[in-house]
Amino acid sequence: MKAVDCPYEIMILNSRQLIIPRETYQRSLRTQRVEAIVADFDERIANEPKVSCRNGRYYVFDGQHTINARVARNGGRDLPIRCKVYYGLTESDEALLFAKQTGASAKLSPGAEIRANIYGGREIEMHFLHVNESIGLTLDYDQKHGYKRIACIKTAFEEFQAIGPDKYKEAMCLLLEAWNGEPDSLRAENVKGMCRFIDLYHGEYNPQRMVMQLRKFDPLTIYREGHATGSSLAGYKKYLYQVYRIYNGTSRKNALPLKF
Repeated sequence: MKAVDCPYEIMILNSRQLIIPRETYQRSLRTQRVEAIVADFDERIANEPKVSCRNGRYYVFDGQHTINARVARNGGRDLPIRCKVYYGLTESDEALLFAKQTGASAKLSPGAEIRANIYGGREIEMHFLHVNESIGLTLDYDQKHGYKRIACIKTAFEEFQAIGPDKYKEAMCLLLEAWNGEPDSLRAENVKGMCRFIDLYHGEYNPQRMVMQLRKFDPLTIYREGHATGSSLAGYKKYLYQVYRIYNGTSRKNALPLKF
């Protein structure tokens, strides 16, 4: 979304007029966050909720927790709230603005941010979504950790950007084929280790051998053995090494050279 001047005005709206689009791009209400705002509420520094006036209705794209805190402080009853009301925004514009929230009180989870950017139609996130869907994977925005669901969305998206869509897809297909989308197989450590292995050994390794070797191990092996290496390998390399070690096994003939 390009930065453009967007007309707005300060308006007093009743809280019952304010629509929070949780079914599309908004995150769920966090009651603990509302309780924290209520406990530490100070009218002198409270921000006005940001609202889009679209088709005669008022959609909140920043400030749902503040609104609910104000209602809670009013005994659960609706009340007038000072809002910053914008005009001329589309629903996609609202989603992209929601995703750009950076304040400490409004910090989004990686899943919530990516979900909003996808709903807003941002190209890179849309491509990320389509690549995963093309191989049967679901982005797990709420981190429910089910079969064929990517809960480590931040890590997966970072790897997608780092090594490119084709190599990312290749890496995720190997994890899927080896462990059938079992939740532990799609942990951040496995995703990172496999993506970096593919990036480093693309065109040199044998995919069938990789799947066969992975199936000999529990999907938590990369995570457990990587953590056990301590500080001997830094960052992602401890997980890359586990993938490399599993692939090579005890074979000298099929062993790949160490490149990292």
